[in-house]
Formats: sequence, structure tokens, C-alpha cells
Amino acid sequence: MADRTEPASAPPEMRKAKWRYIGPGIVVAATGVGAGDLVATLLAGSKFGYTLLWAAVIGCVVKVALAEAVGRWHLATGRTLFEGWRTLGTWTSVYFAIYVVIWGFVYGATAMSSSALPLVALFPDGPNLKTWGILTGLTGLVFVWFNRYAVFEKVMTVLVGVMFVVVVYVAIRVSPNFGDAFAGLWPTLPDGSLLYTLGLIGGVGGTITMAAYGYWVNAKGWTDVGWLKVMRLDNRVAYITTGIFVVAMLLVGAELLHATQLTLESGDKGLVDLGDILEERYGAATANLFLVGFFATSFTSLIGVWHGVSLLFADFVANVRGGHDGHGAGDGNAREVAAGSRERSLPFRAYLLWLTFPPMTLLWLDEPFAIVITYGVLGAFFMPFLALTLLWLLNTDRTPRQWRNGGLSNGLLTASGLLFIVLCVQQIRDLPW
Repeated sequence: MADRTEPASAPPEMRKAKWRYIGPGIVVAATGVGAGDLVATLLAGSKFGYTLLWAAVIGCVVKVALAEAVGRWHLATGRTLFEGWRTLGTWTSVYFAIYVVIWGFVYGATAMSSSALPLVALFPDGPNLKTWGILTGLTGLVFVWFNRYAVFEKVMTVLVGVMFVVVVYVAIRVSPNFGDAFAGLWPTLPDGSLLYTLGLIGGVGGTITMAAYGYWVNAKGWTDVGWLKVMRLDNRVAYITTGIFVVAMLLVGAELLHATQLTLESGDKGLVDLGDILEERYGAATANLFLVGFFATSFTSLIGVWHGVSLLFADFVANVRGGHDGHGAGDGNAREVAAGSRERSLPFRAYLLWLTFPPMTLLWLDEPFAIVITYGVLGAFFMPFLALTLLWLLNTDRTPRQWRNGGLSNGLLTASGLLFIVLCVQQIRDLPW
């Protein structure tokens, strides 16, 4: 854990990157990889075997660059990401306000349903999907409401441990062909694989929670460039962990589904199907263990969003109320996050309630057409928005000269921005217009 007792006026001193400091990266990795990401990776493996393994690796490199840029902004400027967005014009506030309200409404229902699915499969004689969904949402609400970042991080770390053990165990259990897997590291594009390739590079672990990473860095107590080396180690650990998840699920898809021509349902229900296949092949113990890992994957995404996006919303409200323009010396927003005042604020708790209660209505209703379309469009634009605004912020006088982007960071952020624009167009084309 970071030393939270250090006085705010202490001059920045570059800390050594030690393993005992890491934490926010584990949180962002756990939150960013949801059940839907695992299904997408499984389907890529089932269709193309090991061929697209290279795309999963490149995807992790892209996420390292994005998260490093977010963390560097927070540490180098002493400002939160939303303060930076405000300097780019009021359009960023308008976009974010619409996005965060609609996204939270739909995502809340999605997260509760995803967390409920493995519980229904584990306890077939227990409550139904809607009841489990409500219980998981309320559990997330109570947990985040009454606990600060330090406890939140510890619980997330335990759940990541469960995810890691289960996913790696299942990957080993299906006896992957390591020769073919290594061959899959050579970039190739089979016929019909372009969209799956782009999805693997851009999709897994790439959501609004990447923007939340800087807030978790501050909540850990890291508020100046003295923590830059530590943050970079933390970030690498995060996306190496994500990479292992993705590679393991691709191996499962390639070996268990591609080789046998078995198919899964799309969406989170595909993981329940996989549990059935595992039970048939390897017994109930392996299937139940997988369902526990499925629950850990879904529930970490739920409580991660409940905490991280609520922090973003609380900072949005604080900036709009205070009218900060983001220029000049740091005005304490990052330190307020570090002190925990954002987690105790009314906007933080109001957004927690918004994520939990209104979405419960969608558990009984099909999502209204207009909401699905709006959610899809706004969501598709978020990752290009993040990548391109980071390029803008980190190459101008908004960032101290010595901490601005170098060639590598600019190259990776530009490539990711272009990638996310392509994915954005494709996602909008695929909406049920």
C-alpha cells in the first residue's frame, strides 16, 4: 500500500517501482475484462483456432499505452482527466453528461444480469435470474457505499486471483497445442477474420474504466510524478494479467470449440454453454469451478464500475459546479480523490444509486429500441474520444514539457485512435437500426 500519511507539500521524489505498491492496475484489469469480452475471445478461438493470438497480444500493448497516458496525465499535472477534458471545450462536458447517464442506465442492468447468470447455473433450485441480478446489484451498492478504496482494492485483488486461477486451470485442462499457439503469434489474417481481429485488439479491457484508471491511481495516494515509475509497473502488471486472461480463453476456444466444431450462444449466456460443455467433458467439479470464475469475472466488473465510474461522475459534478478551466497550477482535485472525499460525496452516491435501481426495470423489460441505439452510438464513440483527447492533452502546454508524449506514445495512441474509429464505425453499422 502507498503511504497515505505523506504531507501534500512534500516535493516529488521518484519512488522505486516495487511490487508491493501495485493495486490500481489490478483493479482496472479486473473491471475492464467482463464476461462479454471472454465470450468474444472464445468465439474468435472457436472460428479461427490459434491464428489470431497475435491480435490479443497487440491489444494488450494498445491498452498499456492508453492507461499509461491516463495515469501520466494525473501524476504529471496534478489534475484529473475530467479537468483536462474541460480545457478542450464545453463539448466534452456535454458529451460526457449524456454518455454517463445513458451508459450507466443500460450497463447497470447488463452487469447485474451477467453476475446473476453463473449463480443461476450454480444453484438451479435457487432464486431466478432477476432475483439474483437484484441481489448482486444491491451487494455492489452496499459494498462500494460503505468501503473506501483500500478495502475495495483488496477485495478486487482476491477476485482477480480467483479469475486467474480458474481461467488458467481451464486453459491447461483442455490440453492446448503449444506449437500451434506459438505459430499464432505470427500476424496473419484468415478470410473473414478482419472484424474479429480488430475486436480482439480494441475490445478486451477497453471501456470507460480505462478513464477511471487515473482516479484509482489518485485514490491509492499517488498524486505526483514521484509515483510515475510505480504507476508504469502497475500498468504493465495490469495488462499482462489481462493478456493472460485473453490468451487462456482463446486457447479454450481454439481447443475445445474449434477442434470439435461446437458452438456457443452469443453474449454472456455463451459462458453458461461453455460450463455445460466442460461438465460433459471433464466433470461437474471443473464446470462448477469455471462458473465460480465466471461469477468473479462478472462481479469484479460490476463493483469496479460502481466505484470507478462513480468517481468519474463525482469529479464531473465538482468541475461543473466549480467552473475549473483546468489551466494553471493544480487546484487539488487529484488530492481530493486521494483523500477519499470524492467517495463520500453526494454525486458519488447519487450515481451509485443510478447504476443500481433504475436499471432494475430493464431486468423485466426488453431494452427500449431508442435506448439501445443511443447507448450503442455513445459507447462506440467513447474509446476514440479517450485516445484522441489524450493525444491532444499530452502534446500541448496543458502538460509540463518533460512529461509530454514521446514518439512511441504518440505512435501507439494514434494507432489506437484510428483503430477505435474503425471499430466505432463498424459498431454503429451493426446496431439494430
